Amino acid sequence: VQLLESGGGSVQAGGSLRLSCEVSAYTYSITCMAWFRQAPGKEREGVAGIDSDGSISYADSAKGRFTISKDNAKNTLYLQMNSLKPEDTAMYYCAADEGFYGLGLQFTEFDYWGQGTQVTVSS
Repeated sequence: VQLLESGGGSVQAGGSLRLSCEVSAYTYSITCMAWFRQAPGKEREGVAGIDSDGSISYADSAKGRFTISKDNAKNTLYLQMNSLKPEDTAMYYCAADEGFYGLGLQFTEFDYWGQGTQVTVSS
């Protein structure tokens, strides 16, 4: 399984970005996909996850502003980010889980990772 993120960039506060994650060699063993982020000097944190049944979870920081979705036909995961804040600045990673607890958004649960795409929000 390979994950390739795109869509990052620099925006001003209040702006929007849509991240994409293309999944190559998709396997039916993947039960959950998620977005994580990591800012310099901080731990990697879960942002949003979606499982194979379509159930979704969000971090409190993402609720009401971010929307996770997936297109199974295109093997692509998305993260629509609106009302961006400077504190959203981070490297954003796509991740895939073959276990049972992916919606808990703990990075140790996930088995596959992309290389990341940088999001920078200026005030």
